[in-house]
Amino acid sequence: MVYKEKSAIKFLLILFNSIFNLYLIFPLITRSVLENAISLSELKLNPLEKPLSFMDAVKNLDAVDATTSFQVKSFFDSAPLLKDAESISRKLTQFIHQNASLTGSEGPRRVVCVTSGGTTVPLEQRCVRYIDNFSSGHRGATSTEYFLKSGYSVIFLYRRGTCQPYCRSLPDDPLLECFKLTSDSSIQVLESHAEAVKSAISGHHDAVSGGYLLKLPFTTIFEYLQILRLIATSMKILGPNAMFYLAAAVSDFYVPWESMAVHKIQSASGPLDMRLAQVPKMLLVLRKEWAPTAFCVSFKLETDKEILLEKADTALKKYKMHAVVANELSTRKEVVILVTESGKVSVYRENDQSVVESPLIKLLVEKHSTYIMDPNA
Repeated sequence: MVYKEKSAIKFLLILFNSIFNLYLIFPLITRSVLENAISLSELKLNPLEKPLSFMDAVKNLDAVDATTSFQVKSFFDSAPLLKDAESISRKLTQFIHQNASLTGSEGPRRVVCVTSGGTTVPLEQRCVRYIDNFSSGHRGATSTEYFLKSGYSVIFLYRRGTCQPYCRSLPDDPLLECFKLTSDSSIQVLESHAEAVKSAISGHHDAVSGGYLLKLPFTTIFEYLQILRLIATSMKILGPNAMFYLAAAVSDFYVPWESMAVHKIQSASGPLDMRLAQVPKMLLVLRKEWAPTAFCVSFKLETDKEILLEKADTALKKYKMHAVVANELSTRKEVVILVTESGKVSVYRENDQSVVESPLIKLLVEKHSTYIMDPNA
C-alpha cells in the first residue's frame, strides 16, 4: 500500500513538473515564432531533439503569415500619426472614383500607383539626423510619363525633393538656370531651355488638370508605408485594373518610434551604438489584404549581379509578385531584367537618346492586359 502511494506521488510530481515546464516554455516558443518566423515544426525542446507532442497539432499553421501580420500591426500601432491623413484619403477617394468611371477603347481606365525615391529613417523624434536610401527618383518619374502616355491614370507617391514627371530634361536647378530677369525686371525663359520648359509645363498641367495624375509626397519610412496602405486599400475597388509599380527604395531597417530619442542625439556622449529593427515586409500584405486582385510589380536592385536574379526569383515567389524588375546598380539605366513566372526578359534602351523605361512600360502594359483578361491564370 505504501509502495502504491509512493508511486502515485512520484507520478503526480512528474506530471506537475511536465506541466510546469510547458507553462514556462510555451511563451518562449510563441515569442520566438512571432519574432523570428521560424517553422513551428523546427522547434526542439529537449536534448534528444524531439519536438513536443502538441507541436504536431499546430505545425500546419502558417507561421510566416502570422509573423508578418504581427510585425505589420506592431509597426503601424507604434508609428507617429500621419499628418493630413484625412485630406489624403479624400483626394484618393475622389481621384479613384473619378477614374473608375472613365472608359476607353480597352475598357475601364486603369490606375497605377508608382512609388518613387528613397525613404528616410529618423534617428530622433524631433529629427536632425537620419539614415537615407539612395534614389534619385528618376525611374519612377520617367515611368509615370510613359504610363500616362499608355492611357493610365497615375498616383505618384514620391520622396520630397526627388525627380518629378516631365522634368527630366530640365537642369538640376531649373528655377535659376532656365530663367532670366529682363531690363524691366520681368522674368523670361532662356532660349536654350525654352522647349524643355514648355514641354514640362504643358505635360504636367494636362495630366494634373485632366485628373489623370495625383501626386502625394513622403519623406520618412513611416509616412511612406502609411500612405501606401491608404492608396492600396482605396484602389482595392478597381480590382485587376489596378497596378502597383513599386520603384521606391524602401528602408530595410528602422528605429521604432517608441525607442527613439526625442531630442537631438548629443555627440558629446561618445560613440553611438544603436540597434535597428527590421522593417516588416509589406509586399505580401499588399498582395493578400490591401489590394489582393491588383497587378503588382516590385523592384530588386543589387550591386552584385551574381545574386541579382536569385534575389528577384525569391521576391517573385515569396511575396507573390506578378513581376519583378531586376536591375544592377552600374547598368540600371541601360538594361533591366523583367522576371515573371513565365521566364526572364532583358529590356534594353533603344539608343543613347532613349530611356529604358519606354520599352519596360510597354512590356508591363502588355503583361497587365493579359492579367486583366484572366486574373486567375
